[in-house]
Amino acid sequence: MSIRRFALLVLLPLAACGGNSSDMLFYPLEGPIAVSEPSRVIKATATDTDKTSGEVTFRLPGKLKCKGTWSSLSPKVISQTRGVSLTLRDTGGRIGTERKSVPGVNNGEIYAVCNDGTRVQGNFTIGSGTASGTGRATDTNGNVYKLLF
Repeated sequence: MSIRRFALLVLLPLAACGGNSSDMLFYPLEGPIAVSEPSRVIKATATDTDKTSGEVTFRLPGKLKCKGTWSSLSPKVISQTRGVSLTLRDTGGRIGTERKSVPGVNNGEIYAVCNDGTRVQGNFTIGSGTASGTGRATDTNGNVYKLLF
């Protein structure tokens, strides 16, 4: 097997992976969708859930394709380590940078536009270091949704 073919076989699956994704669920609470289909659940896919922002896609009733962005304000703490260590375990000292999420609750937003011009926007709360949260969203057609993921 040639090196070129081997590289293609190894890199192609990696290129196909677009990052982590997870489902968001929209439950209609008020408005035309809640009246006509009270048990309807609208499933959305959010990409890059291991980051603080990504794309969201879903379909509203009537096959309206919607696409937009979600974003979460997730503060990070950056600490730098410098110095000399006199223990047997860490002789020579330490130098480096460490980044970690601040524990707590973070706020986020979602905004999407559908093929017919309908706009969906909302706010959610997410736990630090998790890909789960809860919130509310509304659209320009008078629908109100409970958002869970």
